[in-house]
Amino acid sequence: MPDPPAPPPAPPTPPVPLAALLAREDLGLRQLAGPDARAAGTAVQWVHTSEMADPYPYLLGGELLLTAGVHITDPTGAEGPLDAYVARIVAAGGAALGFGVAPVHDTVPPALVAACDHYGLPLVEVPRRTTFSGIARAVWRLMAEARHAELRRVTEAQQGLATAAARTDPVPAVLRQLASRLGGLTVLYGPDGTELQSAGRTGEAARDALRELTGVVRRAAPAAPASASDSAGATHLSAYALGGGRGFALGVATDRREPGDHTIAGAAVVLLSLLTGEHQSTSEAARSTALVRLLLGAPAHTVGALLGTDAWTVVHAHGDRTPLSASALAAALGTALVDPGEDAVRLLVPADRDITPLEGWTLGASAPTAPAGLAAADAQAARALRRAKATRTPLVRQHTTTLSDLIAPEEAAAHARALLSPLSDNETLLSTLRTWLSLHGSWDRTAVALGVHRNTVRQRITRCTTLLGADLNDPDVRMDLWFALSRLTT
Repeated sequence: MPDPPAPPPAPPTPPVPLAALLAREDLGLRQLAGPDARAAGTAVQWVHTSEMADPYPYLLGGELLLTAGVHITDPTGAEGPLDAYVARIVAAGGAALGFGVAPVHDTVPPALVAACDHYGLPLVEVPRRTTFSGIARAVWRLMAEARHAELRRVTEAQQGLATAAARTDPVPAVLRQLASRLGGLTVLYGPDGTELQSAGRTGEAARDALRELTGVVRRAAPAAPASASDSAGATHLSAYALGGGRGFALGVATDRREPGDHTIAGAAVVLLSLLTGEHQSTSEAARSTALVRLLLGAPAHTVGALLGTDAWTVVHAHGDRTPLSASALAAALGTALVDPGEDAVRLLVPADRDITPLEGWTLGASAPTAPAGLAAADAQAARALRRAKATRTPLVRQHTTTLSDLIAPEEAAAHARALLSPLSDNETLLSTLRTWLSLHGSWDRTAVALGVHRNTVRQRITRCTTLLGADLNDPDVRMDLWFALSRLTT
């Protein structure tokens, strides 16, 4: 006899209790052998019909196997084939056997009843009026009803957890809500394994085992799993690492495990990760201290050391700006200092980090600078981003200080306003001129960058020439205008 197969993966819908099928009067099913379906909690994960003498190779486990007994040539079982038949179904992990009394056999063979009793396989008699397809349809309907009920339970639990998180005592409130929804014990563990908060009850042995299990997800190793599960007797144990990498963990111990429990616990993990975020690491606390001191008027050079590095790169990014996408961008660049902004996402990246192009983003990066020079670096990053957008380049770097950085910002801005005053009320002309100059006067590339026809670009540049009273073919004029445009927008 081959070894029993490994347990099949959980089905996409909750299994159907065999007792629920037996209770349906329209099916008329009757259990003849095997352990009582209700007492044993027999569950059906799917329905399969086969008339093969050995269905083992075609079973996944958890089936209600339906047969009309076509393969049974000796109903008395004198030669023992029915005994082997049932043994193979049990070895394959079949949940139950349904035998149709028509059209091949008038009654269920007694030898089959005896074999099912011997191997502990529930045997169900299917009356003449009930079709196998009718049983399959009933199972799918019951699964759909169970799935709907489970989704409703998960939704209600998530709403309850969200409400609990909004209370004045959110952490214990979330733990109490989770314990109530799952029917067990919930514990929040600190990085050292200490129980910080708990709700619900369970046995001491299970509680000790749960504490040990959370040690698996609290490890600082890079390969540490985000969740783990185990059991202590009849108690199901689950452990979840909370986000942020600070070593906090959630432990759950329950007497039963429903299909939606993992989803409900996942919602609690997200909320508790946010709620425990106030327990900042040393570096995060130092950065908060730096921010407070800056807001209170401290010079930048006096708080630079608190930021954790001597030099920074300012990055401006253009793309699909949402809080989640901005956070994902920050994670990709290796920084937690991000401002989603209104016109662009702005980030402070340690200068030793390698900034590379990222799909979906257009980036402009400043030259590395000390904290005291971050304002100038911010202007550099803004200019680099404009250049990247105009040239449709994923990443433009500002490697060195330019000549324009040597001129006082107030004087440069005043010069820019005076020179460009004829265009000050027409952003379209300013944008076209800026793009055209950045692309070295290329009509075609400017048209592509702006998404307009090249003749439209010519008309706009001609209009700029008229209003400015300048020869845009003169390199000195172009240089002066480019300087003014860069000062006007910084």
